[in-house]
Amino acid sequence: MKDDLEKYIKLCMKNDRGGQLKIYQLFSPVLYGICLKYMKNEDDAKDVFQEAFVIVFQKIGQYKFEGSFEGWLKRIFINKLIETINKKKKESFFLDVFDPDTDFIEEEELDIIPIEQEKLLEYIRDLPDQYRTVFNLYVFEKMKHKEIAELLKISEGTSKSNLNRAKHILQKRILSIKNFKIA
Repeated sequence: MKDDLEKYIKLCMKNDRGGQLKIYQLFSPVLYGICLKYMKNEDDAKDVFQEAFVIVFQKIGQYKFEGSFEGWLKRIFINKLIETINKKKKESFFLDVFDPDTDFIEEEELDIIPIEQEKLLEYIRDLPDQYRTVFNLYVFEKMKHKEIAELLKISEGTSKSNLNRAKHILQKRILSIKNFKIA
């Protein structure tokens, strides 16, 4: 598989349509899933997905065959997603206020409640843009608050606060469908 992937990447570097199709087929499910997590609706997700793949094929010559190719792809997609989200916002994108009185919910404190993946994805999509973006970068991309802050040009405190608020909103929605009460 690794040899095939390298072959497809090299074909893409020569603008070979067959190589591009193979890369698209191999990675589109994962990359489209990322787009769905960040965008509010499927139409926006499809637009960004298409635009990001164009960027991938334009910049594929910059890939140095070091590290994960999938990681390289994801970085392009995430950058395009954040750029798109920022363009859609006329006012300040992030609440650049760190509330020291915010009670952060530690991950160990959250009870695990089974929920269908589609329902959870819907709840994540319903989050306000700033919370959804930080939540996705932290939870799914495994980024640290320092990295998120640098990427989004916000403070680490704002990143933490937005993550906490996102978790709180999701927790309330999940508990409400399970007929639980939250304090």
